[in-house]
Amino acid sequence: MPVPALDRRRFLQAAAAAGAAPLVLDRSTARASAEAAARTGVFGFGVASGDPLATAVVLWTRVTPSPDAVPGSGAGGPVDVVWEVAGDEALTDVVRSGTVTTTAARDHTVKVDVTGLEPYTRYWYRFRALGATSPVGRTQTAPDLDRVTALRLGVVSCSNYTGGYFTAYRAMGQRDDLDLVLHLGDYVYEYGNDADRYGPDELRGVRDHEPATEMVTLSDYRLRYAVYRADPDLALAHQRHPWVTIFDDHEVTNDSWREGAENHTPGAEGDYLARRERAFQAYREWMPVRDEVPGTPAGAFYRRFTFGPLADLHVVDTRTYRDEQQSQTAARDAEDRELLGPEQRQWLFDGLRAGKGRHQWRLLGNQTVLTPVEVPPLPEALLRPLPDSPLPSAGLPFNPDQWDGYLAERRRLVQLVLDEQLTDVVVLTGDIHSSWANDVPLDPGTYLPAGPANNSVMTEFVTTSVTSDNVDEIAGDPGGPRGTAASRAVEAAFRTANRHIRFLDFEKHGYGVLDLTPQRAQFDWFWLRSSIETDPRLDPQAEVFHGTSWQTLAGTQQVSPASGPLGARSDAPRTRPAAVAPVAPVVPAAPAAAAPPAVVARSLPATGSDAALPVAAAAAVAGGWVLARRAREDRDATAL
Repeated sequence: MPVPALDRRRFLQAAAAAGAAPLVLDRSTARASAEAAARTGVFGFGVASGDPLATAVVLWTRVTPSPDAVPGSGAGGPVDVVWEVAGDEALTDVVRSGTVTTTAARDHTVKVDVTGLEPYTRYWYRFRALGATSPVGRTQTAPDLDRVTALRLGVVSCSNYTGGYFTAYRAMGQRDDLDLVLHLGDYVYEYGNDADRYGPDELRGVRDHEPATEMVTLSDYRLRYAVYRADPDLALAHQRHPWVTIFDDHEVTNDSWREGAENHTPGAEGDYLARRERAFQAYREWMPVRDEVPGTPAGAFYRRFTFGPLADLHVVDTRTYRDEQQSQTAARDAEDRELLGPEQRQWLFDGLRAGKGRHQWRLLGNQTVLTPVEVPPLPEALLRPLPDSPLPSAGLPFNPDQWDGYLAERRRLVQLVLDEQLTDVVVLTGDIHSSWANDVPLDPGTYLPAGPANNSVMTEFVTTSVTSDNVDEIAGDPGGPRGTAASRAVEAAFRTANRHIRFLDFEKHGYGVLDLTPQRAQFDWFWLRSSIETDPRLDPQAEVFHGTSWQTLAGTQQVSPASGPLGARSDAPRTRPAAVAPVAPVVPAAPAAAAPPAVVARSLPATGSDAALPVAAAAAVAGGWVLARRAREDRDATAL
């Protein structure tokens, strides 16, 4: 008997027809964005760096040559841009420099792959063009050395602009102890401001997006990225750390697969593959990713990073090559069913094998939950108040959009880990707007947390969303009695039905930090709080606090509570000319004084001799997440 399709939006509603978008750029929103660009100047979208290797890193910026050269407009002539990389914050010790030309053909974005750098070294960089100088950015190369004793990554996903302020990004930007930021997808969302808007009603007119309709054209995608990159909190996080990013579905459109997507209407919204290519073009233009990666096919986004003997990181693309989501058990269990695709799977398996004996920790940057998850039976008292609940009281056994919908693919990965006797494999996941610490068992039916029946073969840490709705909000009372009761009930039910889910929180927003040493991998969750708002996403002055910490000890293949939050690092990247002492993470002890919710943006602190990064007044997105397929005509005002 077929299992009914279930999407993440409707699942969250249970647990706690929009018209086609016009294929033209809305000129009123273009004018608004042009005015914002004029106010912020040539480098109004900040600077960024990414894809750090031992001796190379990608630098990024966007130039606005004239007020009419709004992102996505195609206006503006060629611009020569000078870039400089130095070993000191004042940029007196310039070690690499050059000039690159950008044009409207690439939306006046600038991307430079700087080589010839030193491993595990901190650098500062800037751009100059049209008589203006960009903010100074800070970056560092990868610690791919013979001896590395620590690695610390910020881990983040699901940042919906209309869902709230990007406080989590601000907190990450204020830290001085991260080697890089790993973004696991849903960096932007595709939805519009009307029936398909997603986020608190209190932010209508405060954090709207451009264009006002669902993004479909190349101009739409470019303008949407510009809105996000103009946010001061996101700009700060990019300015202070190198990033490694991979998309999930909303960078194109919801529930995407190899030849289509749930949220794509052929004809009305054109050809899906053409739309995806436009989305990919904007992603390459606006994100600090390396365009061509050695060892992968041309145009591929999956890639690998090495951090000496301590770890390697395999970042996979689970959208471009997957088969369509299926809800029927026989279909999802078919042996020929693929999530990674044959080339990427071979690349991943070869990399995992090659790392044996060379890297202790094997990290897998992944979009959707890999561990088996059975949606449990839920109390009728919880289901009855929720209209049109898609969950039967008996529950559902899987989520076909995550690895549960691709059982043969997961079996192949688990079997590889067993056959090769790989240890210390840690999966890092986003997508599901909640915080999880999981054992990944060989057999969930016989798994027990302790004793001989523990058959965990690897572990998984899931970071929560920056702003995208979770059970607490959808239950109708963020942080209040109803929302808290609903989310706690769901957490208890999930953990009862899935003993290998060792920790679960369905309420908080924020980010995570993964810290590696030879002895253990520890994941700390940092969550939002506010002294004036029940929903901290509405408070532009909200703070973060340390929520909880879990770890996996070397050689155990299972998670356990950690004794406390991370402290100072045991090492730190090098600088020129002097070494840097170990630094402790910057975590506010208490919320700052409240500011009126109407405050839209903050200015950033000055960096070196340069002024603070200007703030562009922009607006952006709607988006979402899906436990399975949903019909296009079912999408409503709370569509994720």
